[in-house]
Amino acid sequence: MRALAGGLLALLLAPAPVGAAIEEPHAVVVLQGLDKITARISTFTARIGELVRFGTLEITARACYETPPVEPPESAAFLQIDAVDPGRPPERVFSGWMFASSPSLSALEHPVYDVWVLDCEEALPEEAASGDPAAGPAAAGEPASTPLPPDLLLLPNSRKANE
Repeated sequence: MRALAGGLLALLLAPAPVGAAIEEPHAVVVLQGLDKITARISTFTARIGELVRFGTLEITARACYETPPVEPPESAAFLQIDAVDPGRPPERVFSGWMFASSPSLSALEHPVYDVWVLDCEEALPEEAASGDPAAGPAAAGEPASTPLPPDLLLLPNSRKANE
C-alpha cells in the first residue's frame, strides 16, 4: 500500500513536459480600443489578414492563438498597426504579439489611442491549421490570407520557438 501511495505521489509531483500545450489557431481577433481624447472605449473584431480601422489607426491581424481549455487561459494575437495621418505617409507604430492576460507586456505606444487583445474567436478546423489549402477560410469562400513564416505561427512560449 505504501509503495502505491509513494508511486502516486511521485506522479503528482513530477513536472509537466515543457511546451506540451499546443495553441489553437482562430480566424478572428477581438480587440478593444481606447480613444484617449474622448475617453471612449470600443470593442471590435478583426479577421486574420483583413484591415480594420480604429480612428486613424489601420490594424491588420496576422495570427490569433488561444490555449486549450485544459491549460491556463491565454489569447495572443500578432498585430501590425499603422498610423495614417492626413498629409503624411503611413507609419508602422506596432508590429508584434499582444497577450490578453498581460496587455502591458507588449503594448501599442500612441499618443491618442490604446489597443489591446481581448480574445480569439472562430476556431479553425485542424485541417486549416495544418496547412491544408482545401480547408479553412478560403474553402468557405473567404479571401485567403498571405501565408505566414513558420516562426510567426507559434507563440513565443511554445515548444518549437524555444528550441
